[in-house]
Order: sequence, then C-alpha cells, then structure tokens
Amino acid sequence: MPENHFNCAVGAYTHNIALSPERAPETEQTLKMMFELGYVKPEEVPQIPRLSKAPAAILYAPLGETPVAPDVVLFACKPSGAMLLNEASGRAGVASGAPTLGRPTCMALPASLQHGSILSLGCIGNRVYTGLGEDEMYFVLRGSDLPAVADALSTITSANAALNEYAKGRRSQFATI
Repeated sequence: MPENHFNCAVGAYTHNIALSPERAPETEQTLKMMFELGYVKPEEVPQIPRLSKAPAAILYAPLGETPVAPDVVLFACKPSGAMLLNEASGRAGVASGAPTLGRPTCMALPASLQHGSILSLGCIGNRVYTGLGEDEMYFVLRGSDLPAVADALSTITSANAALNEYAKGRRSQFATI
C-alpha cells in the first residue's frame, strides 16, 4: 500500500505519494533539515526525478517470487556485479547514460523508469533503513528491459572473464620490466 512509504518523506515525494494530512509537514521538515545541514540545496529539489503519478499499488518481492511482471528491478550488489549489469545494459541498448546517482536513492526508481538503467550509490537514509552494506550499491532496471539485459549478460560475463585473464598476463609482464 502506498501509505507504507510514509516513513520516508523524501521517498514519498519521489514516488509521488501524498502524505496523510497529519504527516504532510514531514516533507518540509525533512528538507529544511537537509538544507540546514548543507546536504541538499533548495535548487536541487525540482531536479529530483519523480514518478509522474502516484502508483496504484506497490509490491516488493524477490525477482524470482514476484506474482506480477515488475515495472522496475532493484539489484543490491557489489560494485563488480553492478559493473557487469551496467555493461550488459549498455550492450542491450537500455542504459540511461545518466551519471551514477547519490542521494536520494529512491529517485533511482523513477529515473530508471523514465530513462533506462541507473547506478545508485545509496544514500545514508536508505543504507540505514535497508541495511545496505558499505561494499554494496544499486543497479536499477526497468522490468521490461530485464530479458534484453539478461541475454547480454552472458556475453559480458564471458568477455570479462577473458579480459581478466588478458589483464593478469599483461600485469605480470609489466612486473618484470
């Protein structure tokens, strides 16, 4: 249910979910605190990607267990895994071309839906709320792009394995010079 997203005012904003009247001031309070801390500048807020309309329903599930086709897929992974997924999305022609996003993490979902695959470093709020490790980041992909990226991933992983061996050989040559 959309109201389950009320605990993060910024996430409610990026997902275009109106807070209940008693919680509505939280968005302004949270942004004011972020402005005062120098974390976000007021002129940045209009540039934050946002869903164009409130979702009718929100369902989070492991990809293999989702009962419906996902609109967006969120991968929490180590940077090496994110690299492979990012390279595969480029090969599949679905990369957004956007720079890696920082804060807020929740903007990566509407950004991906609007533009293609996105890398996100994960903001501090998301890291605290979700337990995302210091050695992890996000790769975000439109659900409709998943088959093309999965197909490209086998080529990318094979190429990376071969390039890994090539680079190791080159590195050993450089070490003897």
